[in-house]
Amino acid sequence: MTTTAPDHDRSSVELEIGGMTCASCANRIEKKLNKLDGVTATVNYATEKAKVSFPEDVDPASLVAEVEKAGYTAALPRATREGTPPASPGDEDRDPELLALRQRLIGSVVLTIPVIAMAMVPALQFTYWQWASLTLAAPVIVWAAWPFHRAAWVNLRHGTATMDTLISMGTSAAFLWSLYALFFGTAGEPGMTHSFEFTIAPSDGAANIYLEVGAGVTMFILAGRYFEKRSKRRAGAALRALLELGAKDVAVLRDDVETRIPIDDLVAGDVFVVRPGERIATDGVVVSGSSAVDASMLTGESVPVEVSPGAAVTGATVNAGGRLVVRATRVGSDTQLAQMAKLVEEAQTGKAEVQRLADRISGVFVPIAIGIAVVTLGAWLGAGFSASAAFTAAVAVLVIACPCALGLATPTALLVGTGRGAQMGILIKGPEVLESTRRVDTVVLDKTGTVTEGRMTVVDVVPEPGVTRDELLRFAGALEDASEHPIAQAIARAATAEVGALPAPEDFANVEGKGVQGMVDGHPVVVGRESFLTEWSLALSPDVAARKTRAETDGTTVVAVGWDGAARGVVMVADTVKPTSAQAIAELTGIGLTPILLTGDNTAVAERIAAEVGIARVVAEVLPEGKVDVIRDLQGDGRVVAMVGDGVNDAPALAQADLGLSMGTGTDVAIEASDITLVRGDLRSAVDAIRLSRRTLGTIKVNLFWAFAYNAAAIPLAAFGMLNPMLAGAAMALSSVFVVSNSLRLRRFRSAHAG
Repeated sequence: MTTTAPDHDRSSVELEIGGMTCASCANRIEKKLNKLDGVTATVNYATEKAKVSFPEDVDPASLVAEVEKAGYTAALPRATREGTPPASPGDEDRDPELLALRQRLIGSVVLTIPVIAMAMVPALQFTYWQWASLTLAAPVIVWAAWPFHRAAWVNLRHGTATMDTLISMGTSAAFLWSLYALFFGTAGEPGMTHSFEFTIAPSDGAANIYLEVGAGVTMFILAGRYFEKRSKRRAGAALRALLELGAKDVAVLRDDVETRIPIDDLVAGDVFVVRPGERIATDGVVVSGSSAVDASMLTGESVPVEVSPGAAVTGATVNAGGRLVVRATRVGSDTQLAQMAKLVEEAQTGKAEVQRLADRISGVFVPIAIGIAVVTLGAWLGAGFSASAAFTAAVAVLVIACPCALGLATPTALLVGTGRGAQMGILIKGPEVLESTRRVDTVVLDKTGTVTEGRMTVVDVVPEPGVTRDELLRFAGALEDASEHPIAQAIARAATAEVGALPAPEDFANVEGKGVQGMVDGHPVVVGRESFLTEWSLALSPDVAARKTRAETDGTTVVAVGWDGAARGVVMVADTVKPTSAQAIAELTGIGLTPILLTGDNTAVAERIAAEVGIARVVAEVLPEGKVDVIRDLQGDGRVVAMVGDGVNDAPALAQADLGLSMGTGTDVAIEASDITLVRGDLRSAVDAIRLSRRTLGTIKVNLFWAFAYNAAAIPLAAFGMLNPMLAGAAMALSSVFVVSNSLRLRRFRSAHAG
């Protein structure tokens, strides 16, 4: 039994694995690494990576050596090897393994097609056609199939068997039998003919050759493997594109002089310049300048966001307007882009529970298949059939039994689904999350920052008779501009937007819990609670007072304004609903979820917001710790609950929920506690996240059904002599291609509200 070191004494590394040809290979490497003391490893065949956790006293080089002992190659990720640039989408064209596969495939196609044609069409069987077939087929079975033979030999030396063992045994047996029939039987005689059979017919074994089987199986499997590998590269393109988004260099401002340096040399606190059209080098805060920032590649949001001094900006987004000066706050692996890439990669290398079952099956499948082939051979011979028929049935079993599609079913769908999610600003943290999305029937929504904007906004201005709206906003905004209170800042923003530059107040004073007072353009101004104005003997008119009362009943905050000895009106401030929230609630209901609004705000405010967006059930005036109890109560009633939130106080509830979704515009604590992160602050992203997760899970289930059904149906057909070995090879190759192609359909997933 291995011992596991405490988490704080452990390290982790992600190895790039080479030489894997099927799920059995991944299973074997995983077992090999997990036998090491204190080591925990997960090997993913689709991503060709091994995620390994190990005690700090273990040298990562020993992990590489262990993989190499098993007959495969291993290396540290390219991003961590000094002097090696990260992978780019164009690297696949220079992939030596893919190029070698392409060369072998082209060679085998050119040589094999004439062999198959002569074997299938008796009219093409000229006098010495069998010897021409040998000349053409030998290079295919020996050279083109060499990777299979080499891998089978390595496996044999280590006492194991993989898909390559099946292919090598099948093609070699067909080739050696054909050589025997040609040189020692009657198959080499001039004028020998035979017709192609879809099923196996009893015949004289020494009179038949199976060169078309050996060459055809090799060609079909090489084709399947080539397109499978190419598709796997395409499946990972979303993550590679995400990593490529970042800027390569940056113009740092030092002593008012711009100096262009590599992005790796940038440190937190540096001030840098971003010109129109350039990518923002890293996460930071705007120091000067204003512009529109296009974050579509990172968040999927097509509308540029206006930024000005004090606004936070994210690395890899594009400055679409004016010149910006930005102070770097996070660099390197701490940036939002790097964290997104890390989350996506971790999700892609993880395994769902259903995949672990598939891995266990594929790990024992090869030896079982060899056993079935041996039993098939013995049964046919025992039943009195010719050695030729018995041999052909056994070869068909070997060829058809590859568990490759089984191993690819889950990881390829996960790879494509999480990659597509990253492109849309949806980060799925792990494969187990997918199961949760299928069962969820209730969605609990935090109000502030999730359904609403999360900041106060002026919603109405009611001046007294004889006072204009602009006058009221100008005096109130000028005084409130000197205050840091969120309500004061909301009034100041609205005033600036409507009347322009505000005058500077004099003799400003903040009266705690009541309001503010001061001089604006020589006029004594008072802004705050109605009771504060009453202390100054300023009273609102009955009509304005009535409107104030109605607004407060609906949960709106009302600020009274007075100057020159009279009340001049009220400004109504509220946390406004996001423009897309009502549509998001309708879409959540449309996919079968019951929405519930959960908030610490008073009941009147919560019910007003709920009515505005179409939520029937409200749980209000709940303390942060009470949110967890609400989630538990719902779960106790048999509900499977998703929680959407963005604040620190939401983190416990996000962790308690069956599925936690955090807004990427929220706090790091909330993001860490959630299962899915929505980079955009748009609640409709939650709908897309659940739809994408369910679609990915559905794709996995279709893939697994196909893989299981294929093997369950094909092996008995082959064993009972109802399947020609060459057709078996084609079917086996096509099963893997089908699984990968079905997964690639997820790349076409679109948002339900895409414009």
